[in-house]
Formats: sequence, C-alpha cells, structure tokens
Amino acid sequence: MAELVTMPKLGFDMAEGVLVRWVIAEGGDVERGQVLAEIETDKATVEVESAFTGVILKHLVGEGDVLPVGAPISVIGNAGEALDIVTLTGGVAQPEGAVSAPEAEVSPEAAPSDSISGGASTPEEGQLPGGVKASPIARRMATEHALDLSAIHGTGPGGRVIKADIETFLVTPPAAHRPTPAAFETSYSDETVKLTKLRTAIGRRMSESKQQLPHFYVTGEYDMAALMEMRAQVNSALADTGEKVSVNDFIVKAAGLALRQFPNLNASLNDGAIVRHAQVNVGVAVAVEGGLLTIVNRDADRKSLRQISTDTRLMVGRAREGKVRPDDIEGSTFSVSNLGMFDVENFIAIINPPEAAILAVGAVRNLPVVADGQIKPGLRMKATISVDHRVSDGAEAAQFMQVLGKYLENPLLMMI
Repeated sequence: MAELVTMPKLGFDMAEGVLVRWVIAEGGDVERGQVLAEIETDKATVEVESAFTGVILKHLVGEGDVLPVGAPISVIGNAGEALDIVTLTGGVAQPEGAVSAPEAEVSPEAAPSDSISGGASTPEEGQLPGGVKASPIARRMATEHALDLSAIHGTGPGGRVIKADIETFLVTPPAAHRPTPAAFETSYSDETVKLTKLRTAIGRRMSESKQQLPHFYVTGEYDMAALMEMRAQVNSALADTGEKVSVNDFIVKAAGLALRQFPNLNASLNDGAIVRHAQVNVGVAVAVEGGLLTIVNRDADRKSLRQISTDTRLMVGRAREGKVRPDDIEGSTFSVSNLGMFDVENFIAIINPPEAAILAVGAVRNLPVVADGQIKPGLRMKATISVDHRVSDGAEAAQFMQVLGKYLENPLLMMI
C-alpha cells in the first residue's frame, strides 16, 4: 500500500521548510530509518529519515521547493504499484503551498557576508535562502577560505555547490578569483548585512521569551579542583581511544542528576498547567555559522559520562556540518549554555521556550581563595540559572544550585 510522506514539523514554531536535496531518487529502495531527504528549516539543514520501507514511487516536489508543514512531498510503496496521486493527496495533485525556488543570482548590492559564505538569509517568497545554492559544508568551507560561491561552478543537483566543488577550486583556483590586497583594504562605509534565517529565528524567539517569560536569576560559585583532577584521570584512561571528556560533559551530567530532584525546573508551561517531563533531556547551546543551535542529550541523568561525551561530540559535529537529525535538536527539557572556553567569568542566558530554565556557565578560573583562614590558590567556576517565575521560585532555584554544586564538587557521585 502506498504511503504519503509529508513535510515534517521539526520544532514547535516551524511553519515551512525548504526541500534542499533528495537523498534517494525516484525508483530507489528505501528502508525505515534511512535518510530520505535534506530539509532546511529556520534553524539548520536537517536529514529526514523515512518512516516507511519500500520503493520511492514518486517525488511530489522538486529540490529547492518551499513547503508548509504537513504538505505531501513523496510517495513510498511497492514496486509496480498503481498510483493515484489525486486520491492519495486528498484531491490535491500538487502540494498546496509549494513554491518553486529557482536558482538566484547574487546581486551587486548583496551584503559581503552573503556573497562570500552563501549563508542563508531570510528568503523572499519562492527563493532559496542565500544567493547561491550550496550545501551547508560548502558554505562553511567557502567562508573559511574567503571564496566567492558565485564564482564556483556547482556540480550538485540543480547546480548546487557541494564540498567536492570547493575542494576542486582550492586545488586549481583561477587567478582572477584569488583574493587581492585591495579586497581587504579598510573601508569607512557602512555595511548592511541581511539577517540569516537562523539569526531571524533566534531574534524572534528570544524577544518573545524576554517579553513573555518573567525571568529571575540565581548565581552560584563552585570549587572545581576535584572535578578537574578527575577529568584529567578520566582523559588519561581514555588516551588510547582518542576520546576526551570535557568540563561541559560533567556539567550536563550534574545538571541531569540535579533535575531529578527538581521536576519544576525540568518542565514547561502549557495552557496554564505545568508539564513536568518524565525524561531529563539537557540541551547544549552550540555556536554554528550564523547563530546558535541547541543539541539535545536525552536521558542525561541516566547516561554515563562517557556516553554523554560521545553523543555530544557526534551531534556537535553534525550541527557544524549542517547535517543534524531531528532528534539532535528537538525535545530538550532544560538547557546549558557554556561560555567558559572564551574565559567568560559569568553571564546570564535567556530561557529557550518552552523550557522553564537555562543554566549559564562561565570559565573555571585560578583564583585566590580563603581556606582554613589562609589565602590559597583555588579553582572556581560561576554558573547562573535563569528561571521562569511562573513555574518556580527563588528558593527552589537556589536549592537546585546547591545540589548542582554537590555533584560538581564531589564528581565521584556522578560516576556511581
């Protein structure tokens, strides 16, 4: 029996997406769980897996089409099966709302960051994000090497610039396209840069969060000497495997364990009721081209520290290559934002709706501390929790920070 594949909803506020690439062509075999297509949302390019096993009988939309959530995009069934598209799609031969997105040219007025990186900008109706069709990894490589994507011949579907095109260009770049010193001369002219789709989405959601959620903040400072010593021991034991456990992995694990005792902070507000989530899914903010993504460590309270480290590394890699999966970025119940790698002492974060709280983490710093009446060197880290006051209060948040400190300052508790 033929099954209809529709545009998935990859996020509670997603309204439409761009079908970037069909991974499996018409007539190809597909297994349940196999990547079927790449879809670009306002957050990232996501690999969408098939929910069915069979043969791709027909693609109902083309690469580059902009489609609303729920629109039919493909049909999977048995080889040779008769197909009635009109009946299958409920009387609509083509998905209502689909917009064909033709290849766009980079205009002379386009902002330099758009023309160089091919980064996604907020599209006009029927246009692909950015001025040039390019895969996310090709965009990133172009940015790293200061290349103009519009000058590179794309060999992917529909003239899309792919990784191999960038690599070929780097080996034998035309002299006319090599950067010249004049291109880097100081300019005193104002520069207008269009917001990317991701930056637009971040701005919209964070504005709504600050305006609609009554935030309050509680800061704690923790002795990290024991944790840093244990981390060194763990990484020494894992040296032969090439794996490393980060400070953030310990923080995610500690937060997961602490959240078990504070279900109000592992919750969301829905229609006037607090939904206390059964799973502790800790999101981790990751810097990507054009903004931030939150990757999700599911069951962070139950996973081993090593598993958290492995899962995080794989998801961060996919996020930065533009190859995230739906489960990578959806379903978080609490978030951690860590700027410690930038030597930030302390900061506060905006809650990521529909969550009720987020933890902002600073750097582990060498500081003079008072111990036993004497000033001694010590390792300290500050963290601040932002909480939705409709869901919880200051006393509960303060108690959470105390329990978090118990795990951070006694890291052996996370290992047993």
